[in-house]
Amino acid sequence: MGSGAQYSHAEHLRRVVRLGIPLVVAQLGTMALGVVDTLMLGQVGVHELDAAALANAWQWGSLVFGMGVMMGLDPIISQAHGAGDPRRLALALQRGVVVALGTSVPITALWWFTEEGLRLVGQDPQLAQAAGEYARVQWPSIAPFLIYLGLRSYLQGRRIVAPAVWIMLIANGFNIVGNWALIWGHLGLPPLGLIGAGIATGATRSFLCVGTLAWIFAFGLHRAAWIPWSREAVARRGLREVLDHGLPVGLQYSLESWAFHGSTLLAGWLGKLELAAHAIVFNLAAVSFMMPLGVSMAAATTVGNHIGARQPEDALRSAWVSFALGGLVMALSAAVFVGLRWELPVLYTADSQVVAIAAATLPVAATFQIFDGVQAVGGGVLRGMGNTRPAVHFNFLGYYVLGLPAGAYLAFVADYGLQGLWWGFAIGLSCVAILLILWVKIRGPRQVS
Repeated sequence: MGSGAQYSHAEHLRRVVRLGIPLVVAQLGTMALGVVDTLMLGQVGVHELDAAALANAWQWGSLVFGMGVMMGLDPIISQAHGAGDPRRLALALQRGVVVALGTSVPITALWWFTEEGLRLVGQDPQLAQAAGEYARVQWPSIAPFLIYLGLRSYLQGRRIVAPAVWIMLIANGFNIVGNWALIWGHLGLPPLGLIGAGIATGATRSFLCVGTLAWIFAFGLHRAAWIPWSREAVARRGLREVLDHGLPVGLQYSLESWAFHGSTLLAGWLGKLELAAHAIVFNLAAVSFMMPLGVSMAAATTVGNHIGARQPEDALRSAWVSFALGGLVMALSAAVFVGLRWELPVLYTADSQVVAIAAATLPVAATFQIFDGVQAVGGGVLRGMGNTRPAVHFNFLGYYVLGLPAGAYLAFVADYGLQGLWWGFAIGLSCVAILLILWVKIRGPRQVS
């Protein structure tokens, strides 16, 4: 194909939306697994809510690295699909499974020592112990979840998105029933409280892998892009290609995740009420982030497909349309955060003090929603290009040089409390978003092909 643009901006918007909406639904479904735990445990008590918040901070702070590594498949699969290379598609998936199994080992070790890690950073010993028990029952789900992400990338890069939506919807129903049965003791099962929520969520992650595999084989979705397993699946050069793309994304996501989860540890120093309020605001912000993350995945696919098909102008147009769409959906989130700042926290807890602190913090979180959407999409554009390293440097600068230090100063020195922590994020995210836009403008898809 030539380098000239083949599609108008309107057509690019239709293509990104058509691919992005199912991915947004799937991402919201992924986050809903944790939301269900938080909502249900919030009805049990503040202690259980705090313990789950600390455990989730530790778990996602490590699991997100593996999730990022698996996104190293995105440029390989999307560009191979654009180039019409089914053999390369099949090998990418097989190598992704190998990488998933290897990556799960260190993550499992970190989950096993959740209690010790939380004690080491000064968290309440009783909360740390409960968080450790909640995390340990979930470790068998790590490898299946990472393999599921590889399967999803395999389908997504080929523009097959329906299975991700349906499997995720079924999984959420499974998780709700499992939490209901295991937390309070229904269907003949003992009431396990916090541990029951952990078991249900871990089982649901494993179901995602099994369900997606079953769907692929039942509908023959692998037939157009499959070869038998061979030594090539474990060839060093092939695995290195996945890791060369994936490790920077893993580092990028880890830097971002640990900035937010590190703030959870700081919130724990402010007090139990502040920690509970932070958990609520963080959960709501994480839910809203799933929308631009779905757009980001669509951007990675469309940009990668166009680059594989040697259409750099279309790749660039798709990138700009995706940026605009990511900012738009987060503008809507910002409006919801401000307009429903008192109603949303009540969904999580009946404690009036916690609700008041969360309601005062949500407008601060609203200020950076558009920047968060733009930077999420920027990461997807870079993945589609196969150039994932710049985002690592931008995230380090935005979060660790600017955001977290500013947030800690505002919270503890300027005495703004929890709101100060979240103002720090506003500073950091705006920096990351601006740098990513400038990078795509100067060194974007037009420079790849």
